[in-house]
Amino acid sequence: MSELRTIARHAATVLVGQLATMAFGVADTVIAGRYEAQALAALSVGSAVYISVFVALIGMVQAQLPIWARLRGAGQAAAVGRSVRQVLYLCLAGAAVAVAALLFPGPLLHWAEVPPGLEGSVRRYLAILALAVPPALLFRAYSTLNQALGKPLLVTWLQLASLAVKVPLSIWLTFGGAGVPALGLAGCAWATVIVNYLLLAMALWMVRTQPFYGPFRIWHRLERPDWAELRTFARLGIPTALSVLVEATSFTFMALFIARLGTVAAASHQIAANVAALLYMMPLSLSLATSARVSYWLGAGDQRRARQALRLGYKLGLLLAVGSALVIAAGHHPIARLYAGEHDAVVAMAGGLRLWVAGYHVADSLQTLGVFLLRSYGVATRPLVLYCVLLWGVGLGGGYLIAYVGPGPFAPVQAPSAFWSAGAFALVLTAVAFTALLWRVVHARRRPAG
Repeated sequence: MSELRTIARHAATVLVGQLATMAFGVADTVIAGRYEAQALAALSVGSAVYISVFVALIGMVQAQLPIWARLRGAGQAAAVGRSVRQVLYLCLAGAAVAVAALLFPGPLLHWAEVPPGLEGSVRRYLAILALAVPPALLFRAYSTLNQALGKPLLVTWLQLASLAVKVPLSIWLTFGGAGVPALGLAGCAWATVIVNYLLLAMALWMVRTQPFYGPFRIWHRLERPDWAELRTFARLGIPTALSVLVEATSFTFMALFIARLGTVAAASHQIAANVAALLYMMPLSLSLATSARVSYWLGAGDQRRARQALRLGYKLGLLLAVGSALVIAAGHHPIARLYAGEHDAVVAMAGGLRLWVAGYHVADSLQTLGVFLLRSYGVATRPLVLYCVLLWGVGLGGGYLIAYVGPGPFAPVQAPSAFWSAGAFALVLTAVAFTALLWRVVHARRRPAG
């Protein structure tokens, strides 16, 4: 199979699974929007807080993908299993921190000046979702393992099956029926908890019973923490986790700042953010697939094949980003209507963000590829610094300046477009910086001819 087909097939498989998982949020957004506008606004803020907390842990786990792919490329199957078992310690420690943050979100909500009318609903939503963190993180480790081993299809089947459970369960618990009272937004949260535990149970069963995992010796007695190996994980995992946290909070904190503008602004931003997050699944899937292949060839000692996989990933990424951006720019108003129904004010404001969402997506696609491939080459700290300066400083800080202060002689915009325009500009700068850094790293490692 050609390298292009391998990457495309891997990415397509991961994409299907990612879309199934992403459909959790899409379904909750549609269900909450149809339940009441207040629930949709509370979901916007609550999901922003949850994602801000959880994505750092996802980054920590996903940072192990190049490590496991390299071990596979080097033919060290048993070392993969031992590495997976050691990562369990990181997962458990990270889950404990995340649960505490979701149970006590007060400082963050007060700092963001979330309206009092939303705060109670947000707190209840987050308290329920705290129960979903441990199984969700452990399943993410299973997903990352399969991606590193080039077998994402097993995960995709589980994610598709979970979607078939999640959607009707969310509808039932939100609106009530068959003796169950209407729980509103809390119903969506309880459905997420139930589905995540089901996913973890299926993942454990797969690892225990499927012959594919046999050579990796994953299902063995858990060793004591190997601090030397955990430090190795940390050198890549901690900067990666912090980078993902900065990247995600630069996006999710938009919801917290926009919440100050009222229910219509918060609800319209939630629609735009949900569309952008859905689009993000394409570059994320492609980045995971390309990173797995590049890391595999690096582990096998073949620098040329690694560079070939890298170039193919960029070509596919640019093609997909431009195509999807054109679609969203042309059809955002009907999409907004799908989410918000007859809430005309929300539909109008969300539809007005379409061009910013499209531009945001193209830049986001290229910077995502760049940062994943930099991690394949062991580079994680410099992207973290760039993220802090560009995404927090230029993107989030610039959006706040445009929305609430007013740059120079201009009056404050006080609209979600202020944050989306600044965020898109920051991502363009980030994509350029990562591409230049990756070019330097790759060419520095090229072996001299002869």
